[in-house]
Amino acid sequence: MSDSAFHYVEGVLHTEGVSAASLAEQFGTPLYVYSRDALTRAYHAYADACAGRKAAVHVAVKANSNLAVLNVFARMGAGFDIVSSGEFARVLAAGGRAENTVFSGVGKSAAEMREALEAGVKCFNVESIPELHALNEVAKSLGRKAPVSLRVNPDVDAKTHPYISTGLKSNKFGVAFADARATYAQAHAMPNLEVVGIGCHIGSQITEISPYLDAIDKLLELVEQIESDGMSIRHVDVGGGLGITYDDETPPDIGDFVKTLLDHIEKRGHGQREVYFEPGRSLVGNAGVLLTHIEYLKPGEEKNFAIVDAAMNDLARPAMYEAFHRIVPVVKRDAQAHNYDIVGPVCESGDWLGRDRELAVEPGDLLVICSAGAYGFVTSSNYNTRARAAEVIVDGDRARLVREREEVKQLFAGESILPD
Repeated sequence: MSDSAFHYVEGVLHTEGVSAASLAEQFGTPLYVYSRDALTRAYHAYADACAGRKAAVHVAVKANSNLAVLNVFARMGAGFDIVSSGEFARVLAAGGRAENTVFSGVGKSAAEMREALEAGVKCFNVESIPELHALNEVAKSLGRKAPVSLRVNPDVDAKTHPYISTGLKSNKFGVAFADARATYAQAHAMPNLEVVGIGCHIGSQITEISPYLDAIDKLLELVEQIESDGMSIRHVDVGGGLGITYDDETPPDIGDFVKTLLDHIEKRGHGQREVYFEPGRSLVGNAGVLLTHIEYLKPGEEKNFAIVDAAMNDLARPAMYEAFHRIVPVVKRDAQAHNYDIVGPVCESGDWLGRDRELAVEPGDLLVICSAGAYGFVTSSNYNTRARAAEVIVDGDRARLVREREEVKQLFAGESILPD
């Protein structure tokens, strides 16, 4: 397993002190299971490395927005990074604070801007000139000044999957590096905006530090130019994107990663600025798994299939960009293993969760899809009118239901048929 919170005891997989078999029996499947200990350790890896430095951690809500998960981070003093008013509402409901929340995203509406500004959000990460004008008008209508940071696109290759690369010229995100200095001048001239920072986000599932250092170097050169134009940049937002181990990846240690970036910024003569980190996947990815039940074992001419009750609507990553997740049995059997594709019941050929896996299993057995804590439940859907999974957090020897399983009747409760 990828995290010590998930381990075998006498051949049965456990999350902390609770067996996966008992979780399936109590809560049913498919079931998302999170470890509070794993969440806590991942957050402290960032927070401890930031201690005594001018640095702050803002949890990327888009990776996992369950209220209980966010509350675990809020209790430890985390800030948050949001990309919608819905995520903002979740942060507040989970005990987070507006003044410790950064509002990112390429398409904020005027209504979202107004709501966040009225609540006292920490900063808006702005991504275009039209967005600057819109935010200035909203702030003017409220008689306020909106704190802004431009998300600059540094055109750095993060060496990751193209669907999760965000810092290239061809991506929709950020202000083009060549236009950034002039865009800052426009922002500075708008009476209801206050320029406070600069930021970037170059991608996700990044397993090397060098792309971050390349991006930071470009940002700091730009900072020096901007300040020579009469503005003050108080913080540098280095974004998130640090990868995790799904298979054989070897991402840097979180503490080493944070220290390397902070030291690099200080050596460049910018240690007076606060540095924002916005981790998501590296906090929650290996703190969660998806528990599923084998309905049928189906032999075929070219492939054998293990048909499970989880599907692409529960975990979209494999179908979306052929992402790899380790898949292990809950109970280790002393039997011959066979090669299976792990597939779900959704009516799509793309409904697969794992391919060519050697497993010793029987119908009715339980499987665990590892490293599913990030972009798992948050990207799930009701395709094929399938109710979404329940979510559980294990804390020591206790398991708490933190999201009830949907019922089918809920899925069309807001619909109506035509009158006669």
